[in-house]
Amino acid sequence: MTDRDLLQWPCARLLDQHPYARDFFSACGNPAMDRQQTVGDFLAGLTPDRLDALGMDRTTVVEQFLAFVNQMQRLQSDRDTAIRNVTVVGGHDKDGRLEDLQVTLSAGEMIAVVGPTGAGKSLLLADIESLAQGDTPSGRRILINDRPPDEAQRLSGEHRLVAQLSQNMNFVMDLSAHEFLSLHAESRLVDNVAGVVDQILQTAVALAGEPFDAKTPVTALSGGQSRALMIADVACLSASPIVLIDEIENAGVDRRQALGLLVKKEKIVLMATHDPLLALSGSRRLVIRNGGIDAVLDTSDEERVLLQQLDTMDARLTTLRNRIRQGKRLSVSH
Repeated sequence: MTDRDLLQWPCARLLDQHPYARDFFSACGNPAMDRQQTVGDFLAGLTPDRLDALGMDRTTVVEQFLAFVNQMQRLQSDRDTAIRNVTVVGGHDKDGRLEDLQVTLSAGEMIAVVGPTGAGKSLLLADIESLAQGDTPSGRRILINDRPPDEAQRLSGEHRLVAQLSQNMNFVMDLSAHEFLSLHAESRLVDNVAGVVDQILQTAVALAGEPFDAKTPVTALSGGQSRALMIADVACLSASPIVLIDEIENAGVDRRQALGLLVKKEKIVLMATHDPLLALSGSRRLVIRNGGIDAVLDTSDEERVLLQQLDTMDARLTTLRNRIRQGKRLSVSH
């Protein structure tokens, strides 16, 4: 379908097949519309006063409308595109020693990235975020569904496949949590904006362990609250199928619950961590030394037994931590 064809459609057909077009018409002031007239005739019929209010001439209005429809179609296409796997094709370490490996990560899988501080964990995450094609210091290549990503996937902000959750997440917009999430939900063309926003807020509060509500300005959220909000947003709303997390143990959130939520949503999760509980929670862990992937370790049965013990210890520590926050005394029985 060409742009010229679209302008010849009756308005009724446009709204039936592309209901989001109502948003553009509303932005035009929602003038009277004959559903049988063509889209081109409707746009051409905007009054001079209306055009002045919009700050556009007739040609620009048509161009903006076509760009809007094309953008919305791309967003819908992105939402329907399934990412089955991501493959890291080895490059080399800081000394030029080759990484003789190829690691494939599947939807719904969580992989830990471990190694000493400064070993190169963040560099691996950066390679994946940029969908590197041998053009980064490591020389690694990233494949999507067993193929190199196209230019739109690599370079366009409209086709972002990767969401990154860092240790420091700061908001600069003067919006409430509800307003922030509503804008994102509307941009994703969700059917039930209010319901999705409410779900994200409830999930975020549960992850953070610190109450806040829909009216709270995002600039007033604590570090833990802001990271919890973004984790919930990525899990429940973001179209990005790949999630990179840098040291979530320092994020002030319920880290096991956060990871479980992301995996349940069929995200591909890579997490740089020093926390043994988190490192053993994944199916595998990538060991980084001197800027290169030195080993790929499957989580063993013995380590899974140890993970259960760590879970028990972590639950007790969480109880003690919450009592301290609440200003209560501790005892041996807690």
